[in-house]
Amino acid sequence: MKLSDFKYKLPEKLIAQYPAEKRDKSKLMVLNRDKQSIEQGIFSDITDHLVEGDCLVINETKVFPARLMGTKDKTEAQVEIFLLRELENGMWEVLVKPARKVRVGNRLSVNNKLHCDVIDNTVSGGRVVRFNHEGDFFEIVDKIGQSPLPPYIGREPEPLDKKRYQTVYSRVRGAVAAPTAGLHFTNELLRKLEQRGVKIVPVVLHLGLGSFRPVVVEDLARHKMDSEYYEIYPESAEIVNQTRAAGGRVVAVGTSAARALETAITSEGRSKPASGWTDKFIYPPYEFKIVDSLVTNFHLPSSTLLMLTCAMGGKDLVFKAYRKATREKYRFYSYGDAMLIV
Repeated sequence: MKLSDFKYKLPEKLIAQYPAEKRDKSKLMVLNRDKQSIEQGIFSDITDHLVEGDCLVINETKVFPARLMGTKDKTEAQVEIFLLRELENGMWEVLVKPARKVRVGNRLSVNNKLHCDVIDNTVSGGRVVRFNHEGDFFEIVDKIGQSPLPPYIGREPEPLDKKRYQTVYSRVRGAVAAPTAGLHFTNELLRKLEQRGVKIVPVVLHLGLGSFRPVVVEDLARHKMDSEYYEIYPESAEIVNQTRAAGGRVVAVGTSAARALETAITSEGRSKPASGWTDKFIYPPYEFKIVDSLVTNFHLPSSTLLMLTCAMGGKDLVFKAYRKATREKYRFYSYGDAMLIV
């Protein structure tokens, strides 16, 4: 398939700027592939669609306040430093604004306890910097950093974002973007699912800005995903394999959990414990080896997230659902409504 196959008209007013008042009261659209049917409700209705023996795989990555404001030494020019990923020995890959004013050899000061030296350029137009700091790096960043809202949310971060742009089960710090399908779950809803006999299984994939990077090539085979760190725990792989062997469904919460699961697979098609970096790009046609069902949000046109959703649900059914969602004014993307593909 080509990039142009995933274009559609999305009214800008449907891109959610704020979260729903309550996490589990967003709309939920359920797509049944066997019946080619579409059902509507609210997210808490998901308990009606998952049954005993199913396995719900959540991404327990935690968003950290990756946006820092600093100044260039000597000129005192204002510079934004966006932390992308930690490399080694205090070095980070970052994005800087305005990039044209930041060169190798510059020193950027955030405050009197934190500054960095620019030591290299990156292929994607960012920089590699080495931080110097007094005290724990992440404690400093947690205090002075700002929540990194996606570029399509046209407002500055507010206090509510530190809580709501985070899943209730976030645990492992490392993401600069939230696994947004998980934002709909509450602790109470997760308990209800466990009481129904649904196993809740964690994995990790630290989302980077690549989630928002547009595809610019018509031939999808030429698109290169940014690498993101992932981890499949031994206990999680074991439960996933037991679920499939017993005839249960593996339900991935979000495209990130799906990509992590589909990355770590044995030659026999079983889930395996693994960690490292993945640039796996899933688009139609794709035969899922581990994931049977998907919880996801409504995604922007031509995005890699929409392509994975179409690989799971079938492009015709997914686009039929998107047309319906647009007519009925569903809320799109990170703070928007949800879809379940069964």
